[in-house]
Amino acid sequence: MSAPRTSSRLLLLAAASLTAVSLVGCVQNAPTTAAPTGDAIAVTADEAVAALVPAAISDSGTLRVGVNLTYSPNEFKTPEGAPTGWAIELMDAVAAKMGLEVEYSPAAFDNILPGVIGGKYDVGQGSFTDTKEREKIVDFVNYYSAGTRWAAQAGSTLDPENACGLTIAAGATTYQETNDLPARSEACVAAGKEPITILKFDTQDAITNAVVLGQADGFAADSPVTAYAVAATDGKLSLVGEQYDSAPFGFAIPKDAGTLAEAVEASVQAIIDDGSYTAILEKWGVQDGAVAEAGINGAIF
Repeated sequence: MSAPRTSSRLLLLAAASLTAVSLVGCVQNAPTTAAPTGDAIAVTADEAVAALVPAAISDSGTLRVGVNLTYSPNEFKTPEGAPTGWAIELMDAVAAKMGLEVEYSPAAFDNILPGVIGGKYDVGQGSFTDTKEREKIVDFVNYYSAGTRWAAQAGSTLDPENACGLTIAAGATTYQETNDLPARSEACVAAGKEPITILKFDTQDAITNAVVLGQADGFAADSPVTAYAVAATDGKLSLVGEQYDSAPFGFAIPKDAGTLAEAVEASVQAIIDDGSYTAILEKWGVQDGAVAEAGINGAIF
């Protein structure tokens, strides 16, 4: 299948915009936790959905997906190296509704959106938070709602709203590290209190271990990731505070991809309607972020 043509102007805009965009919803981690057992959720093709797929993709029978496999439980690798995670299962179901097979191409998070824009991938997947800045360069099909959640050692009295003077771990270049925690720290200083020390790590495993070992008082990450990490510690950590800053996750689609965004949106809605969407989320224990309707470009901030 030939790659979509992309104007040099769009590529220049993309490069500038990507530099400015905070990397919300991405942590470089090589998870060691196990995936849920059980059969894959069966999904059948939908002729009405398939009719929306651009001819070049439909004729190839394959949906090329660039994916960051470092973010359990959303997208990560099995011990054998195969893609897994609840968002991987959702993408498999979305493609099945369109009558397509998925060809996953593992990629660094920073390279996925440029690959989508340049025609290397039909879809970009990496637990992307749909933001207004990112919508300038790609379209997003929204499929889930996630926010920020904190965790600390079991029995801790840590309060995210009163963390001045504490050490909080976060993934390097995530929304939590670049936006949320710095803003909270600045508020501490403005109130005459000690700043928050932000301890940055490249992997979620390292973030979790820092709290378990007492190197950090707590950590902040995307809500499903925090919940999954806490569950994997067998009681060493617990959730603290409430979820906040909820926003939609989205599959990234090129702006010049014809009706592909509409096809993916219709497919997400189809798996919501037939119950396979809920079954996948419940299998992984992440149903709290379920949405009732798919959408396109639903950024909140």
